[in-house]
Amino acid sequence: MRGHEKHEEEALGRPRVGVSSCLLGAPVRYNGGHCRFRFLTEELSPYVDWLPVCPEAEIGLGVPRPTLRLQRRAGSDRVVGARDGSDHTEELAAVADKHLDGLRRLDGYVLKHKSPSCGMFALPVFDEEGHRVGGRGRGAFTSRLAELVPGLPMEEQGRLSDPSLREAFVERLFAHARLRELWESDWRPRDLVGFHSRHKIQLMAHTPEGYRETGRIAARAGARDRDRTVREYTDAFRRALAVPAGRGRHANALQHVFGMIGPLLDENRRKDLLAAVEDYRRGQVPLSLPVALLRHHCDAEEVAWACRQTYLRPYPDSLGLRHPVAV
Repeated sequence: MRGHEKHEEEALGRPRVGVSSCLLGAPVRYNGGHCRFRFLTEELSPYVDWLPVCPEAEIGLGVPRPTLRLQRRAGSDRVVGARDGSDHTEELAAVADKHLDGLRRLDGYVLKHKSPSCGMFALPVFDEEGHRVGGRGRGAFTSRLAELVPGLPMEEQGRLSDPSLREAFVERLFAHARLRELWESDWRPRDLVGFHSRHKIQLMAHTPEGYRETGRIAARAGARDRDRTVREYTDAFRRALAVPAGRGRHANALQHVFGMIGPLLDENRRKDLLAAVEDYRRGQVPLSLPVALLRHHCDAEEVAWACRQTYLRPYPDSLGLRHPVAV
């Protein structure tokens, strides 16, 4: 990687991401196999640091091992052995407590779907006779993880095959990494104000209310306790980015950037830019097209404020996440 490219990648942040070990190719599944997920191992891996965890292996169930399932007992969903009914719920949850220090320094987590320990959504639940009684179960490790680190971006492997969900998750990973790196530095209130300014359009694309809330916290940073500022800004920042950025809000964000550079362009270039934004709004072109045009003109006209906006480059370009028309 050339020097300027390395500097640009460092400015994007380097996320720390927890992951179910089997998704990185570790042979720890119940049958001795793995579920290597190429998006993680080949595309995302060069840009992140992983914390791989396999709760079932960590509690000593062995590889291979009998299968587990969710079973409803006395109104509570428990993780039990499918053959002998042995209850492993508390042990699996305790793995999250064991890794608590590392979990608190993470920027996100990718979990194995359909796993009674790691699954996030729609796991089947059975009664003690083996009859299915529900389909909204959640893995024991994942449930505890969500309790210990509220607001942490979490996604299942299966859902990351959806272009929109994948783009939204990765965007949050890198944004959280940049904020964590700010907190880990010897930051001053003006540094937080600068961070907030660079993320203005990105926050607005998710929720204008969230942008205003984080802005108020940043503006008061010099008069407040540092720990309180970190806690309040982090919580508000996470909530804002968790709001989906729909096509309409993206189009409004693009027009906001256009407003900064439009007066510097000739009529033909202005028309081309506005047409690209409108084509995106109608779902005819991917988000990457108007973003690329805006970045080009921002660089050419040396509009420093716009060039620094994380919205125009929230993660490495090579991931190609804004290219699908669905995004």
